[in-house]
Amino acid sequence: MNAATESMRRLELLNADAHGHLRMRSSSAACPHFVQIVVNEFGAAAASCPILFTKEAATGQFYAGALFGFKPGESFLPETLERGGFNPLNLQRDGFFISGEDIAIDLDSPRFSDTEGEPLFDPARQPSASLRQIQRVLGQLQAGTDMTQAFIRELTGLKLIEPIDVQLNFTGGERITLEGLYTVSLDRIRELDDTSAVRLLRSGYLHLAYTMNVSLKQLPIFAHLRNQAFRRTAAKT
Repeated sequence: MNAATESMRRLELLNADAHGHLRMRSSSAACPHFVQIVVNEFGAAAASCPILFTKEAATGQFYAGALFGFKPGESFLPETLERGGFNPLNLQRDGFFISGEDIAIDLDSPRFSDTEGEPLFDPARQPSASLRQIQRVLGQLQAGTDMTQAFIRELTGLKLIEPIDVQLNFTGGERITLEGLYTVSLDRIRELDDTSAVRLLRSGYLHLAYTMNVSLKQLPIFAHLRNQAFRRTAAKT
């Protein structure tokens, strides 16, 4: 679901001396069925896919994600244009990671090559235009992560996060139940005292909560797309 931990990758701090020869291909990351996003992406994400919370398996902490499919290996909107131009920061940064004040790269990532793609550094050993774009992406991701954690802390403190169980029946008889997903309870928001409600409003968190709720309207659209794909496959057999 979310980006793999650094311990699962062969990371090395990026520097011009050691990596001046490297080139960067376009992101090789396939669009997963659920990808971690941050609050500054909610507006763009909600226009094309559901936004939900789930929990880190190791820590039990909530994080937000965009749902692109109903099970692993499935994505209804694999291309950026199909998502209205929405390209999650976590996909854009493929192969690059934040390590303190530095950038680290995954040396095993197919994104890097000695011969193909855009250079990471220019002849003067300064970051190339492509690498500067990655730096901006990582900066947005870091800032967005901090804001998202604050948003989740506020919702958790007010007990506004609730599980959502989605049961779907598809053409051909397949049934899928989406488990381990959470959303914001609008009913509990309406029951908040005035002080808490005003705090949510002024912080912008109320808008984010309603954006998540509106994004759930994409679920039946995804179900329709899945049924269409099943019918096309059945027609060919």
